[in-house]
Amino acid sequence: MNEALTAETILDVKNLQTVFFTNSGLFRAVDDVSFSVRRGQTLAIVGESGCGKSVSALSIMRLVPDPPGRIVGGAVLLEGTDLLALDDAAMRDIRGNRISMIFQEPMTSLNPVMRIGDQIIEAVRLHQKVSSREAWQQAVEMLRLVRIPEPERRATEYPHQLSGGMRQRAMIAMALACRPALLIADEPTTALDVTIQAQILALIVDLQKRLGTGLILITHDLGVVAQTAQRVIVMYAGKKVEEATVEDLFESPLHPYTRGLMASIPAVPSRNAGTGAEADARLVEIPGMVPSLTKLPPGCAFAPRCKLAVDRCLEAYPPLEEIRSHHWAACWRAGETAEAS
Repeated sequence: MNEALTAETILDVKNLQTVFFTNSGLFRAVDDVSFSVRRGQTLAIVGESGCGKSVSALSIMRLVPDPPGRIVGGAVLLEGTDLLALDDAAMRDIRGNRISMIFQEPMTSLNPVMRIGDQIIEAVRLHQKVSSREAWQQAVEMLRLVRIPEPERRATEYPHQLSGGMRQRAMIAMALACRPALLIADEPTTALDVTIQAQILALIVDLQKRLGTGLILITHDLGVVAQTAQRVIVMYAGKKVEEATVEDLFESPLHPYTRGLMASIPAVPSRNAGTGAEADARLVEIPGMVPSLTKLPPGCAFAPRCKLAVDRCLEAYPPLEEIRSHHWAACWRAGETAEAS
């Protein structure tokens, strides 16, 4: 990695391993995953449900439920501090202060019997030495920053009195109240309608740029990735299978799984498509199903679903290699794909 970029690195995840002990066996939810996030950068993590995206985020936050889950290996360095080596008290000082998270559904994260302003105040006073009055003013200012109309009045209201979009804005205000170095957004627009989704995403990106916060965006929506991220990680069955800049990934994906995800994006037919082939085009799907993480095949986990698989793919897992400059893929045939594209 370039030394100039290293100085700006906020988060450096190295060989992270998180497992769950279940009745069916050992469940490797995150298996030897590494990545980094720089100040002001958006890193997107994409993949199908169950690929390990959200567990990666919970591992960084040290919120994996134990039992049955446990982080068993690796390091999570936030501004040089290994979060996995901290005791619970030290981690509580960092969580919500230097690192924050926005969850999918705000109604499960907001306290239904506390006013919105009081919930933001709680986050502020936990980490900053300010008076109640100063904290309330800061809460109102944060609601104004996330573009909630009449922030003074909204601060006195309860979650059920706000619309879904406003609740998510309140969650963003709470997450950013202490100006964290890193923000994790786990499917932050899933429960919202399309127009509100666009507004929330634009808001998150705008605030991130203004505050210089590093952002990890967890999503299954490649359209969102194209709009917001600079770098992308593709995960499958708990492992990182590809990493590249957004431009490189969309222009020439190297892993067959990534190409399958790209091909499954619905195309918008032109007005002149009529009844021709373009109008009748069917969605492309990836055949088969994600394997059980307790019974992974010996080789590449994607091989049973891959049209390009050869005997070697079924026998040994491919290493993650830099096939092009700053473009990594874990596929025995990625080199051939690079030459062909």
